[in-house]
Amino acid sequence: MTLSSSPVLLTRITPAMARRIVARDEEPGDDWHPDYPFVDELDPLEALAASESSASPFTMYAIREPATRLAVGGLGFFGPPDASGTVEFGYGLIPAARGRGLASAAVTLALAHAQHWGARRAVADTETDNGASRRVLEKAGLHETGRRGTLVLFARDLL
Repeated sequence: MTLSSSPVLLTRITPAMARRIVARDEEPGDDWHPDYPFVDELDPLEALAASESSASPFTMYAIREPATRLAVGGLGFFGPPDASGTVEFGYGLIPAARGRGLASAAVTLALAHAQHWGARRAVADTETDNGASRRVLEKAGLHETGRRGTLVLFARDLL
């Protein structure tokens, strides 16, 4: 499954692909930037690699530059929406891909996808000292809902 908008592509990461990413065993068509994945993405990738294939749209996606199809980051949902319709997500880009609007485009695209599949609210968090990530979330229509330790909490209704 590929989600696309002009500035970004999101391609579904299957458990088999997650195993290849973790093992750094790239196959033709995987097209990963040499710096991908970044350290923060390894735990979720390992969890996905150990799972069974699922048709759920609430999974992990590689963030790709459309011109090159090169994977430069990831975006993942932490599972399907809960009983209230809330879905949590996280994202990140390798340093070389930052500052070009890819993260904002990826988050916006992913939230439209989540809404299409029944999510009614999206939540995310970022570190207080990560101003760039806060701006990404705000550009995607999320607003600060509180703070917990060093985290800033964000939410957006998807109605």
